[in-house]
Amino acid sequence: MFVKERWEKIIASLHQNGSVRVKELAEQFQVSEDCIRKDLAALEKDGQLKRSYGGAVLEKRNVHKEDVSQRINVNTPQKQKIAREALKLLQDGDMVFLDISTSNIEVAKEIIRQHKKVHVVTNMVEVMRVFQTSCEAVLTFLGGSFNRGKDGFIGSLTVEQIQNFRFDIAFLGVVGIDPYQNSVNTYVLEDGYTKKAVLSCTRKAYMLCEGSKFEQEGNYRYAGLDSFTGIILDEKPKKDLEKALKNYELNIYYEE
Repeated sequence: MFVKERWEKIIASLHQNGSVRVKELAEQFQVSEDCIRKDLAALEKDGQLKRSYGGAVLEKRNVHKEDVSQRINVNTPQKQKIAREALKLLQDGDMVFLDISTSNIEVAKEIIRQHKKVHVVTNMVEVMRVFQTSCEAVLTFLGGSFNRGKDGFIGSLTVEQIQNFRFDIAFLGVVGIDPYQNSVNTYVLEDGYTKKAVLSCTRKAYMLCEGSKFEQEGNYRYAGLDSFTGIILDEKPKKDLEKALKNYELNIYYEE
């Protein structure tokens, strides 16, 4: 087998499974582990993957230039799946925080659709707009420094308000997740501070995560996966990824 053909198969395996292991690749291609390590080094240099302990993962995209307006109508069916799963965790009477996340827009719509009697606290303008319609939920909207790109309020004034609450449950958006590095990322520093404040003020916290988030990275690590109660996905994770997530004792939810 030619080297480039082997590289193509390695990348194909990465896209299918999310990660590859040196030992398994050596056995698959019947070459030495040192040979595979050289392959991975070359592919990393080319920007196609990122080496990790014992193997490699896909190189992640940085989407820090994308505003909410660019993402609000992207992957809507996947976000609706996530929202339906999130609502299964929500009980009447709960105080719930919905942070700046396009998935939380769908969660808000689902709260209204299911006539949930909950108290929603949010710092996202579009989530607030969803609750302008007649519904049984109570809404508290937080102020602070307005970030137009994120369509919400973040920063020290927002954090100060958050610290006065004790949430039963919080649904938090992510820009990227790296379970191999225990990293949950966002791309605006002040948004990271705001999310950290929510984590310190809630009994249970859940990441809302489309599958594509495992292929993206942000500029700022605001938490580890072990800071969360669970993760809500749009589909069943692949075996390698599921194993990596369970290392943090996360409850994993997805629509069957």
